[in-house]
Amino acid sequence: MASTEDPAISVQVTDETDHALRQAAALIREVPDFPEPGVLFRDISPLLADGAGLGAVVTALGRDCEFDVVAGVEARGFLVGAAVAQAFGTGVVGLRKPGKLPVVADRVDYTLEYGRATLELPADTLRPGQRVLVVDDVLATGGTLGAACRLIRQAGADVAAAAVVLELTALEGRDKIMGETVRALLRA
Repeated sequence: MASTEDPAISVQVTDETDHALRQAAALIREVPDFPEPGVLFRDISPLLADGAGLGAVVTALGRDCEFDVVAGVEARGFLVGAAVAQAFGTGVVGLRKPGKLPVVADRVDYTLEYGRATLELPADTLRPGQRVLVVDDVLATGGTLGAACRLIRQAGADVAAAAVVLELTALEGRDKIMGETVRALLRA
């Protein structure tokens, strides 16, 4: 488990929330060799299970951003995104994997660190010009978050920002999301 003194996970926040996010960062579990040998997986499940940690993350993700709706990326982005939407009084749209939606507005295929994937937008959920906060748990190689932003723009909506709990900076995923405001609360 990461600790607050662990240099592998640093907190990038304002002074007023620094302590709460440092405590939240300490809840992230590091799992070596998952999902394959050589990968150090950062598991935010313990953070999501902690009321204070989740509250700190939710508040920080939505703060200082004007948005009309949240788009949560399957699957952990659903959990965090729904909490952000509730806290800020907006709705939430789930960006799903194929075969999960009865009516699809659009889809985007993309590459991730372990292969290829697709995200789909449910029909009748976004309006042109709507400001969308895209929320996911981790920014790794940038494929998923970049695809989510493309999907939002293809629907005619605007990406207010893309916000993640944790950014794995060594994978340089932010570079694949050029032109978007990307906010990461924690960096490893």
